[in-house]
Amino acid sequence: MAEVENLSAVLKKKGELVLENTPIPLPGKNEVQLKMAAVGICGSDVHYLVNGRIGDFIVKSPMILGHESAGIVSALGEGVTNLKVGDRVAIEPGVPCRMCSFCKEGRYNLCPDVFFCATPPDDGSLRRYYCHAADFCFKLPDHVSLEEGALLEPLSVGVHACRRAGVRLGSRVLVLGAGPIGLLALLTAKAMGATHIAITDLDQGRLDVAKKLGAHHALRVDTRDAEEMARRVEAALGCKPEISIECSGAEPSIQTGIYATKSGGVLVLVGLGPPTVNVPMVSAALREVDIRGIFRYANCYPLALEMIASGKVDAKPLITHHFPLEKTLEAFETSRTGAGGAIKVMIHCDQ
Repeated sequence: MAEVENLSAVLKKKGELVLENTPIPLPGKNEVQLKMAAVGICGSDVHYLVNGRIGDFIVKSPMILGHESAGIVSALGEGVTNLKVGDRVAIEPGVPCRMCSFCKEGRYNLCPDVFFCATPPDDGSLRRYYCHAADFCFKLPDHVSLEEGALLEPLSVGVHACRRAGVRLGSRVLVLGAGPIGLLALLTAKAMGATHIAITDLDQGRLDVAKKLGAHHALRVDTRDAEEMARRVEAALGCKPEISIECSGAEPSIQTGIYATKSGGVLVLVGLGPPTVNVPMVSAALREVDIRGIFRYANCYPLALEMIASGKVDAKPLITHHFPLEKTLEAFETSRTGAGGAIKVMIHCDQ
């Protein structure tokens, strides 16, 4: 019998991603071992590869990438009763300490001792076999694919953003940035009842995708004049949106979000850009525009899964490219460059 291998995508250091075998992990207490199936490439994965860091999270030693993932339970650790071998699951990649005040308040995404896949120094799930806390694995209905299971991670960001923003039936929403997170925020806002949605981006191709996904207005950004872009948004919607969701992290886009948002409205910052940005804070203050940050998500996977399972959200069109694990380097280059109109690149670990 051939020896079972655990081929893994290991970021050795900035700019050096290799495929190598790592030990097959055994599940500990309350953990499951997973035979990985689908792992999406996130912008953060690419950022660690290209830059070696995101803010204070610095790659100081080899790290396995991947955190948008789904797999099949292959072994149970002691005490696991909610899953069985053969179950197909989506993996929520952050496991908090469960003991701190943030965890006890239900805001476990803010836990200072959280384990989070592919965030230094924690290894990720882009490999053949991986172990994870059983209660952070969500069983998929038979009609939900493993690829859709992997998309629950970025979709949960959209859910958390829309919850923080207060999106509800009748909301007018501006989404700034039509990358994968922006498009999923669009789909989430629509599913939560937003009736007028505008989206902005530099790339016309992504705006075309946004229109197909249900955006009512898609505005190409061709100026750094934030006030001008805000006027265009207002003209398109017929009024200022009461909610803006910024998904690019670009300084001019954040500025546009403030100027565009209706007085008394909410701007949610999802995109991560430079650590310091210049924004028209006085405009926000005088018009009582609330600026809210989000960090990952908390208690969002169940709703994200229900949105997919019920058909309220169809995220499959975002998956534009597929690669086997052995072609991970090619997959990352496709994601980095956006070649062939790439939006979400999916790696299949079971092929």
